[in-house]
Amino acid sequence: MKRKHKPKLAVWKFASCDGCQLSLLNCEDELLTVAGEVEIAYFLEASRAVVKGPYDLSLVEGSITTPHDAERIHKVRRASKFLVPIGACATAGGIQALRNFTDVKEFISTVYASPEYIETLKKSTPISEHVSVDLELQGCPVNKHQLIEVISAFLHGRKPNTPPHSVCIECKQCGIVCVMVAHGTPCLGPVTQAGCGAICPAYSRGCYGCFGPKETPNTASWSTWWSNLGMKEKDIVRAFRGFNAYAEAFRKESEAHER
Repeated sequence: MKRKHKPKLAVWKFASCDGCQLSLLNCEDELLTVAGEVEIAYFLEASRAVVKGPYDLSLVEGSITTPHDAERIHKVRRASKFLVPIGACATAGGIQALRNFTDVKEFISTVYASPEYIETLKKSTPISEHVSVDLELQGCPVNKHQLIEVISAFLHGRKPNTPPHSVCIECKQCGIVCVMVAHGTPCLGPVTQAGCGAICPAYSRGCYGCFGPKETPNTASWSTWWSNLGMKEKDIVRAFRGFNAYAEAFRKESEAHER
């Protein structure tokens, strides 16, 4: 019997810390199952072996920050049947997108001894601002179980089952007392996509928004609650400018409190 062709999986890195790729490697037993169902054709974090495209599924980590990467992502898109950005950098520009709110030349001159050798773009932008994407998986880093779910859904030709609700639901599921109601601790949980398992509230800390804005987040209303707690405008701006600072909902809300 002729052996069934395995779909080719590629994992690409752009400007990032490699954390989302490590989430895939940390799947351990699940990764062995994935490896049995797909051909890992390009994944430099795991192997130097490279199989030429085209690729059936490409997972892309990292944001676009250089002219070279702005060109390279188009090559990746052309070589990929399905393309899925993974993580905060790929879906919202990442923590490096903080430069988008100021003049990047100021950072370059401060950090580098010879800034004239640095070639970079004015902004750090998500993959979707450069090419069409088929799905986005949020998180800093991504939830490894959600990542496996995306790959499984691709293999079976179905829509991934990822939670559409906020971190608040995860708190309720885990029996965690609301840190804002009980202690007046500022928390981004009500406007943040679920996926982390409510790690920070579990330790009596407010959510930092690592998974980015949930669907239709009412950030303006939440900022009003923070103001009623005595939170200053500059602190509200800072709260929305974390790992997902350039995600549209968080960006607009932070800018609204800068004026």
